[in-house]
Amino acid sequence: MVRLTAPYVAGFLAFRETPFLMEALRRLERNRPQLLPQVVLVDGNGLFHYREFGLACHLGVLSGIPCVGVAKNLLQVQGVTKSEEHQSQISALLLKGGDSFPLTATSGRVLGKALRSSDTSTKPVYVSVGHRISLDSAVRLTHSCCRYRVPEPIRQVGTHAHARARTHARTHARTHARTHARARTLAAACTHTETGSP
Repeated sequence: MVRLTAPYVAGFLAFRETPFLMEALRRLERNRPQLLPQVVLVDGNGLFHYREFGLACHLGVLSGIPCVGVAKNLLQVQGVTKSEEHQSQISALLLKGGDSFPLTATSGRVLGKALRSSDTSTKPVYVSVGHRISLDSAVRLTHSCCRYRVPEPIRQVGTHAHARARTHARTHARTHARTHARARTLAAACTHTETGSP
């Protein structure tokens, strides 16, 4: 389990998470190099970012591995907003799994794509290039990894992380309760000793 040392600050997720992701990749390369991924899907953004350099870009550049940013929520950046126009594009253009439309900045530059990842999902994911992959390839790869809304690699990591966090919390709560019970017992024993009570 990783203990994050920095708080979440919008737009600075890479500075919080990249060191831990890099360590995981290094450990994998050292201990099981045959399992090193050919591409990494990141739960975050790549070029579709305030500074056009999100978590997927940081991880890709530092690792040298192609990376794709897949965000579950629309980052409102460079004129792309969660407006009525955006909602109407979702309704009109994302009719079936695999459909997508570009997320275009006010400058005219395409920063990513909204993707309907499966036929059963009506809410899109937002795909952007991280490193060493084209946007069209990133969208096709993301769609090919989706059984549900979120691509399986990201969904599985989230599922396992939440289960582990719940186990950790239960263990911590039991340990905390035992420690407090011991402290109360010790305090009671000290009180009895000081007052001369049996």
